[in-house]
Amino acid sequence: MNDDEVKQILLKDLKFTENDVSKLEVLKKSLLEYNSKYNLISKSTEKSIWSRHILDSAQLIKYFSTKYEASLADFGSGAGFPGLIIAIFNKNPKFHVKLYEKSPVKRSFLNFIKEKLDIQYIVAENIYDEVIEANIVVARAFKKIDRIIEISREMIKKPHKIIILKGKNAQSEINNVSFGSNYRYKLERSITDTDSKIIIVDAKK
Repeated sequence: MNDDEVKQILLKDLKFTENDVSKLEVLKKSLLEYNSKYNLISKSTEKSIWSRHILDSAQLIKYFSTKYEASLADFGSGAGFPGLIIAIFNKNPKFHVKLYEKSPVKRSFLNFIKEKLDIQYIVAENIYDEVIEANIVVARAFKKIDRIIEISREMIKKPHKIIILKGKNAQSEINNVSFGSNYRYKLERSITDTDSKIIIVDAKK
């Protein structure tokens, strides 16, 4: 799908505002500028940022609401996908977004965009440095599902939802995970790639 089609999906189906889309335009431009010097995203995806990165991230808002008081943690945020896109969409000051990213270069980019676009989120370095206070965990280009579930068990103390963007190997990864009785999962189709899946896990504590 082309960039204009993506923008229409964001506006009509996902309820982003025109101002949100304007901020996403600035994000895209800044990302390309940074990417000419640093490896934030694969060069092969530079021409498909709207579909490959922005819409792929934005579709996650179908699976939770930002209208309530809650905390969302993005594991391995990279250049801000998906957490930064969710932060742009969010209008609720009581819905908190925290982006975890170990790369200093990528953290620098995330802080730059935060100031440039005046968006509210926290940039953190290491998920292992603290007890994670999150109602919602999102992950895109992070670790395998079994490791995410392990972090969920060990470091997140309250009930939470985990939403993971995965490619065509999603089911085979799931087959190697021992979820336990307090974890339930389901698979949803990605709107950007027919082979990709969104794994939604409810973790009861």
